[in-house]
Amino acid sequence: MIYDEPRFRPGGDRFLEIEFGDELNLELNFRAQGLGQAITREKVKGVGEIAPFFSSALVHYDPDLIGYEDLCRELKRLIESVASSNDVELESRLIYMPAMYLDPWSDEAIDQYIEKINPNKERDPDFVARINGLDDAAQLVRVHSGTEYWVAALGFWPGTPFMMPLDPRCRLFAPKYNPPRTYTKTGTIGMGGGATAIYPVDGPGGYQIFARTPVPIWDMQQKLAPFKEAPYLLRPTDRMKFIHVNREEFDAIERQCAEGSYEMNVVGYQKISLQSYRAWVATLDMNARF
Repeated sequence: MIYDEPRFRPGGDRFLEIEFGDELNLELNFRAQGLGQAITREKVKGVGEIAPFFSSALVHYDPDLIGYEDLCRELKRLIESVASSNDVELESRLIYMPAMYLDPWSDEAIDQYIEKINPNKERDPDFVARINGLDDAAQLVRVHSGTEYWVAALGFWPGTPFMMPLDPRCRLFAPKYNPPRTYTKTGTIGMGGGATAIYPVDGPGGYQIFARTPVPIWDMQQKLAPFKEAPYLLRPTDRMKFIHVNREEFDAIERQCAEGSYEMNVVGYQKISLQSYRAWVATLDMNARF
């Protein structure tokens, strides 16, 4: 649900959390992103940074420069100005990301988990398909890859995108592992709750996994052109479209990325309108699936 009034909660003596609702939808994230832009634009005294998430935002402030109650009043004023706008627009890049679905690296991580931790674990693609009422893993691939994804936030590990599907017909949900895996390959794509994420480095993980991309999203060496400004590829309000590749194509792209010669398909910034998005969603047959 979307709250009638945003909820303000203290996070220690230097942080304030604002909750706009408890749903995974674009409108709530637009509010969080719009507030972040308003704070930056108006240079609110004492605020160091704001970290928007799916339906909330965390504000870091200096209590010696602005008190908690004064900050709440200032943020309420900005939220009202954002919410009262006839049409909120945000700048958004579109990035086409190659991905190999039902890949052998995810299979290897799942096999390791079943062998060492939980012998009764259903394989991730089959599990996600079953609990979402899909026919099989092949339909999971069609549904998951059938939409652009909105980068709502970065977090957990530097450069990790948390993304939601823009086409509501492609919404999928899955619980996280319990307990988590001890190993996940760099570039693995998976989901937990209603969020899709990409693992930026090798490491443990709890998302249900079913694909992998050969393109880095975190690169301290900054070999490829999109990393020249920062070691992370994605930014909040970016959009991503996963493009199917086979093993041969995957290996070729991975080699090019290692050499620094791969050219990413990144479309320049465009204006994304919440009003236009609502109008588009209203035309969809919500009973249709891919």
